[in-house]
Amino acid sequence: MATVLNPPEQRVLLQDINWETYESILEAHKSRSVPHFTYDGGLLEIMSPSAEHENLNRTAASLVEVVAEEMALDMMNLGSTTFRREDLKRGFEPDSCFYVQSVERVRGKTELDMTVDPPPDLLIEIDITSPSINRFPLFAQLGVPEVWRYDGKRWMILALEGGKYAERKESIALPGLTAARIGRFVEEGRTMRRPEWLRWVRDSVRQSE
Repeated sequence: MATVLNPPEQRVLLQDINWETYESILEAHKSRSVPHFTYDGGLLEIMSPSAEHENLNRTAASLVEVVAEEMALDMMNLGSTTFRREDLKRGFEPDSCFYVQSVERVRGKTELDMTVDPPPDLLIEIDITSPSINRFPLFAQLGVPEVWRYDGKRWMILALEGGKYAERKESIALPGLTAARIGRFVEEGRTMRRPEWLRWVRDSVRQSE
């Protein structure tokens, strides 16, 4: 019997890519969720996530949805939607993104224009391997208020303050949820049966209210 090996996370960096080429590549891949593309002034990173990467991402995204529901917060999950601005020559696709506080401003829209529409209120960023492009200046320039980042060892909540991201203990988008609790929830979600995990997360949130 053949053994199916899961390839590790892969990143390729291309240089001297113009904006038109970047948009052509996005158009050619618009019906696919992978790979992910990051563009920064001529640099183009192409990232193919590993199974571990996607497991962490999907578990964290499920956590956001469950906690928001238990808090009676309206929200919109836009996954790895492409956000780009030609005037800044920058674009990225987050692992996951959510509109919470700004959800009413984008409700019903099929296309978002980052020159007029708000950025997501929350991004999830899984950095098991070192990215070729530092994506945080891109997030900051578009005004993303909050990022949950996993660096391969721990979860961090990063908030935009004065144009830069600073670590904080508690989420802005989901008040009361700390980085320590995110880490515990996600870690347990990787091994527990999903129905049991969902019940445990819901019970934990209710007990903390």
